[in-house]
Amino acid sequence: MANSVVIIGANRGIGLGFVKHYLKHEWVIHATKRDRSKSTELDALSNKIQIYSLDVQSIEQLSILKSKIKDTPVDLLIHNAGTYGTGLKEEQVIDINSEAPIKLANALMPNILKSKTKKVAILTSQMGARNGGPAPTGLYGKSKCYLNDNFRAIEPEWRSKGITSVLFHPGWVATDMGGTNAPISVEDSVEGMKSVIDNLTIRDSGKFYTWKGDIHPW
Repeated sequence: MANSVVIIGANRGIGLGFVKHYLKHEWVIHATKRDRSKSTELDALSNKIQIYSLDVQSIEQLSILKSKIKDTPVDLLIHNAGTYGTGLKEEQVIDINSEAPIKLANALMPNILKSKTKKVAILTSQMGARNGGPAPTGLYGKSKCYLNDNFRAIEPEWRSKGITSVLFHPGWVATDMGGTNAPISVEDSVEGMKSVIDNLTIRDSGKFYTWKGDIHPW
């Protein structure tokens, strides 16, 4: 049986890059996008992958996602969804960037535990690194810092169940958020992170990696 991956936030950029990469490696792919009413490049792959609507703030949509995936084993969960926060209230940004990745991983925990590899990869940012100091002052950095803190708190519990979970700084990537001047392509970032994911063992759980596989200070 082929390995399966759930990619949260797969509509564009890095998430879509992960979809294309794992499709090339013949994985079974479950991908989410926030708005299914808008046709995108992801939808063109609908005959090859499963696509679901998911606003990570919606408990109802998360319940629907769980009901559709049912008891399918999930070898790898990649949480890529997030927001820079423009035009949103602080509590919304914290909910999307800091709380939702942990809630979603916990919701899909039964599926992850059924799998062979039991891996979770959550995308964060070096802008959220404390480096021994206080939380960053910018809203995006603060939200990613709180995500890192939440991950530190829950990771030992996940590890005790046999799950290998890590954080990634994907680099400054040429996406809608990163801008056209960003020096790293989506393909290079995704390929680097997948190489790290492929070689993860339970001894690596709890670490914060760069897309190149280096340990990131945080």
